[in-house]
Amino acid sequence: MRVSEVAYSHRVPATPQAVVVDRARRLRAGAISLIVAALVFTAKFIGYQLTGSTAILSDALESIVNIVAALFTLASLAFASRPADESHPYGHGKIEFLSSGFEGGLIAFAALIILYQAAEALWFGHQLMAIDQGLVLVIGAGVANALLGFFLVRVGRRTHSPAIEADGQHVITDFWTSAGVVVGLVLVRLTGWQELDPLVAIAVGGNLAIVGARLTRRAVGGLLDESDRPLLAKLTSVIQQVRTPGVIAIHRLRAIRSGGVAHFDAHVVVPRFWSVAQAHDFSDGFELAIQKGVGQDAECIFHLDPCRSVYCPTCHVEPCPVRAHPFVADRDWSLPTLTGEAPDE
Repeated sequence: MRVSEVAYSHRVPATPQAVVVDRARRLRAGAISLIVAALVFTAKFIGYQLTGSTAILSDALESIVNIVAALFTLASLAFASRPADESHPYGHGKIEFLSSGFEGGLIAFAALIILYQAAEALWFGHQLMAIDQGLVLVIGAGVANALLGFFLVRVGRRTHSPAIEADGQHVITDFWTSAGVVVGLVLVRLTGWQELDPLVAIAVGGNLAIVGARLTRRAVGGLLDESDRPLLAKLTSVIQQVRTPGVIAIHRLRAIRSGGVAHFDAHVVVPRFWSVAQAHDFSDGFELAIQKGVGQDAECIFHLDPCRSVYCPTCHVEPCPVRAHPFVADRDWSLPTLTGEAPDE
């Protein structure tokens, strides 16, 4: 039986050892985020009690969001680490997008509370106290958030976890919030202008609203299987590196992420005079090479199409008993071509 009579799809399982390591890293990062968030909130709340600063209160409120978000992230990571089963054949990774969207919603809610508190303080006025002690606590908490945020973003990107990366970006935003609060308190101490404190809080609230909207937008895109353009670009680069003459053309390439797992599929055109067994073995090797090049937990399904005469001018396969036209030039292997329709359709 030849390829012209059947099309073959093969699914490549993820590498178990790499998957276990990545899952352990995600869970460890989630636990660290929760512990540090609780310590940072404690420091900021003490700073608010000492100073009565609306800006520090806004910073502390954001830290409460960090704690709740860290709890939800840790729970979602534990759920996402469960293997695929009969009811969830693609795994449980999409809950990470839900976690990211939940965190974005919490941030936006915190922004509204901060803006309300700041407007109230600006309207009725208030007096700051013990500014020096408050500055020390906020600076210490800000440094801790900076270190934690960069750690989480790095782990999230290495393990391809949208929940951890979103948590890291939020924590980094918290650091900039603390930096703004510090600047505001220093200016209040130098100038004596108390209104600077709620004005800084308003700026903090506005920035948080933007961050919350951005995280929510990204989470919704992931839940709706929005095409992952960076992943497609990486796949294009890998395909260009590992392809052989047996890969005559590729079209309808698609890619999405489900938590830490990448899913991609495509139609791959191979010589129609190959046997099914030959095409099967070739598909196995090609898919494994792509999975290795992508460098993450991934599943791919390739539908094999038999070649037609329209591909002859760009086909390198030799000798070819069914060639209808001579070779002219190499095929375009850019992303638009790989994601487009076949030329004979």
